[in-house]
Amino acid sequence: MTQAPLPEWAPHEAVWIGFPSAADLWLDDLAPAQAEVAAFAAAVHAGGQGEDVRLVAADEAAAAAARRLAPFATVIVEPFGDIWLRDTGPILLGSGGKRRARGFGFNGWGGKYDLPGDDSIGERLARSAALPYSKAGWILEGGAVDGDGTGLAVTTEQCLLNENRNPGLSRRDVERKLAEDLGFDRVVWLGEGLANDHTDGHVDNLARFVAPGTVALPDSAADDPNAAVYADAAARLRAAGVQLVALPSPGRIEVDGEAVPASYMNFYIGNAAVVVPLYGSEQDEAAVRAIGALFPGREAVGLRADHILTGGGSFHCISQQIPA
Repeated sequence: MTQAPLPEWAPHEAVWIGFPSAADLWLDDLAPAQAEVAAFAAAVHAGGQGEDVRLVAADEAAAAAARRLAPFATVIVEPFGDIWLRDTGPILLGSGGKRRARGFGFNGWGGKYDLPGDDSIGERLARSAALPYSKAGWILEGGAVDGDGTGLAVTTEQCLLNENRNPGLSRRDVERKLAEDLGFDRVVWLGEGLANDHTDGHVDNLARFVAPGTVALPDSAADDPNAAVYADAAARLRAAGVQLVALPSPGRIEVDGEAVPASYMNFYIGNAAVVVPLYGSEQDEAAVRAIGALFPGREAVGLRADHILTGGGSFHCISQQIPA
């Protein structure tokens, strides 16, 4: 039986963080997004009290910017399409000398963004870390599933049962594969993810484990575009016997008049800090306090992520931890 991945709050040796590299993708947001990523990396590194930060740049020009903005980090140059390493990087199983990397097929979030290098960056990162690597024969992005370390996982029907990922796979088929390849022997199915999320409802923007059997979920703000999504998720989690912790929602955040999938749930749990993306909402400070209270012993750091969000995600989406 495959052992489930360690929960994110378990000790890390290091973390891979994607560094914005492609000017033709990021346009005017490239330099500001690089600065936001460097600030995130600094918070995770925590002056040497956190984990080793490995910034992954797609080319030498981006690597030079990474070294300038984050001189404390190890910079790895590996070609990739874009920075969303939670989805394209490997998922690490085991700990200590038994660590190994599991890869999955990647098809650009259902064929939306087919970028060279994204389908192989996971294996290359695993090899660079001298980790044994194996690839499962189906499509799965890391942001689509979250686990508590006991074999319990949470995901969404919108993503894992989507015909643009694994057509023909039933719910039972997916559950069997999650058990075989990742050791998840119990799955709580949520419904839809956030509005206008190009990932088709990744759970790491919606609901996150914060302790064994305990999930944090946003509580709707006024004029929240995801109020019905949060209510449905809460009902499903309660029915499954999962303990709920309510966290603030940033509410409606717009770019060019359209609601974007801004969420405090895309926080990253590091060794020394838990880093929360902020969006200029009146709920920002409350979210940092509430998330920090869930992780005593770690500093809660809130950082703006507006420019990273223009690419479609935030801090959790661009990172993938390596267990100690």
